[in-house]
Amino acid sequence: MPGAREDYKWGGVRVFSVAEKKMFAVMDLTGQDLSFKVHPELFLGYVDRPGIRPAPYLARAHWISVADLHTLSDDEVRDLLTRSHQLVVAKLPKRQQIGLKL
Repeated sequence: MPGAREDYKWGGVRVFSVAEKKMFAVMDLTGQDLSFKVHPELFLGYVDRPGIRPAPYLARAHWISVADLHTLSDDEVRDLLTRSHQLVVAKLPKRQQIGLKL
């Protein structure tokens, strides 16, 4: 994903961001609990699914948390992370988007 970066913050939590500070995904230390942004129109549909809940502290921004990655197929996880990245990039100033060569 263009401009994506992985850091460890908050006691070892894996944070995936773009433009050095805009998060699009967060994974806990176990590598199982993954949180990311979804399109607002899809948010309620996802949180109604077993194993998926609103992400703590980030639900108001339409983030979901998947407690067990086996809840979703690998292709679905990959697609959702790509879309999360796209949603975050779309909110960046045009100058930064161009800098990412999107």
